[in-house]
Amino acid sequence: MNNSQQLNFVPASEFKQRASVAVADAHLRKSFRGAMDFLISKRAGQFPNPEALERQRSLAEHIRKYSLARLPELLEQLEHKLTDNGVQVHWAEDGEEACAIIVGIAQRHSTKLMVKGKSMVSEEVELNHAMAAAGIDALESDMGEYIVQLDGEKPSHIIMPAIHKTKEQIARLFADKVPGAGYTESVDELIGIGRAVLREKFMNAEVGLSGVNFAVAETGTLCLVENEGNGRMCTTVPDVHIAITGIEKVVEKLEHVPPLFGLLTRSATGQAITTYFNMISGPRKPGEKDGPGEMHLVLVDNGRTQAYGDEQLRSTLQCIRCGACMNHCPVYTRIGGHAYGTTYPGPIGEIISPHMLGLNATHVLPTASSLCGACGEVCPVRIPIPELLVRLREEAQHDARPGHAALRGQGAAKSRLVDAIWSGWAALYTRPALYRAFGWLATRFRALTPPMQGGWTVSRTPMKPAARTLHELMAARKKR
Repeated sequence: MNNSQQLNFVPASEFKQRASVAVADAHLRKSFRGAMDFLISKRAGQFPNPEALERQRSLAEHIRKYSLARLPELLEQLEHKLTDNGVQVHWAEDGEEACAIIVGIAQRHSTKLMVKGKSMVSEEVELNHAMAAAGIDALESDMGEYIVQLDGEKPSHIIMPAIHKTKEQIARLFADKVPGAGYTESVDELIGIGRAVLREKFMNAEVGLSGVNFAVAETGTLCLVENEGNGRMCTTVPDVHIAITGIEKVVEKLEHVPPLFGLLTRSATGQAITTYFNMISGPRKPGEKDGPGEMHLVLVDNGRTQAYGDEQLRSTLQCIRCGACMNHCPVYTRIGGHAYGTTYPGPIGEIISPHMLGLNATHVLPTASSLCGACGEVCPVRIPIPELLVRLREEAQHDARPGHAALRGQGAAKSRLVDAIWSGWAALYTRPALYRAFGWLATRFRALTPPMQGGWTVSRTPMKPAARTLHELMAARKKR
């Protein structure tokens, strides 16, 4: 796969095909099952006290809801504070505008190389492709992101991008793609190969880019959570630092960060705390010896205001990107992240991608769930994911309803055949005489029941009417 290929999303018509291929891949299923079981166990070990966990979740939920309730004013406060701190703030309505802003900054500095810390928003807006089109190399420095970029793939998990790959596959990839690297299956040696490449790039890059985990409005502070130290290198070594984030990541006060941070790390990887927690409030000041001479923040909408405008769907924006919902999802565990085709796979992707890409492109994703509720039970900020999935399914099937603003792609899954089937079902179950007549016909002509019944018979035996209806059986019993 070529790095320049656009992989923004998989058309709805292709999702089921990709999911079927993934389910048939025994190696992939085994790898994901083992990885998810490990992560589930690690998370459980960090929350031994259920009551304490629920108190922490309640606090985190309230912080996120409070922040979203005041989002417009907090964003303005953040902009003013950052500007006072010497940071240039940019607003992007969509991915194309975000890429144009960043490419423009890079070109003003005659940039040939940008090193990137982990940023799912940069994946969301397809920044690497935009940089390549402008003749600028954008190198991922997170090890997992570096691996999938080297292989021309997209991340398959928002926290562990290369979780779908084995060490043997990575060993072969490095031997084939990294100049001077021999074949080795030693994990330590593979990490060493990656580090050797990246250290040189950090020193030569004109621009560094990072994501943002939390943006604090009262101080103009950008908080960055990481484990490898590459994020700190991207934000301090190059002379220009560009941070990119969604508009929902803002909180009001520094004291709101620790409760979210504590749940993020333990929910994501089962760590009590990450290796690095960076707090950045501006570029290098006179007398300081390190840090960038110029700093920018790009605040991206890209469909988020659509979710924000609906009281129920707004809770989608509470997400702190821990990935716990994916780790516990029986569907994601079996098909992996690439089957979804979107930047954000799994349950969180199913509820946020329709706002970013439109229901016309993603209406099948909310149906990729058993509605078992596991995602909602483990979400550290209590996003009611199952309820949102049901809501999006409804919106995909119907035109805009009174009291609700139309979503982009509203009614994309609407089908005359399905409407006719449900109208017929409603007619049967609201007219007793018609219901009894149908029951009599179905039992007498049960031999004509088709063996193939759409999606039902993909994994189940065909439904076949009984020889007699329940009413007939009860009537016969009374005569005895």
